[in-house]
Amino acid sequence: MELVFDREANRRERLWFVHHYASWVRKVPNYVWSHQQARLINSLILNARNFYLSPGEYLKMKENGSKVKKKR
Repeated sequence: MELVFDREANRRERLWFVHHYASWVRKVPNYVWSHQQARLINSLILNARNFYLSPGEYLKMKENGSKVKKKR
């Protein structure tokens, strides 16, 4: 089974989200959206601490991934 990825649909969805979020940010007070941004950033930091790869392992994995992309 081949996965089909529709780049144009993905692009439209991302643009819709950016416009929707920007509109929301303009409508709500700063403390509301800044509080949500802080929660998001804090959760990303906590999740990064639970990441089981060492920095060296991560860089090796990333390097191998970039080699795969270049072969295409």
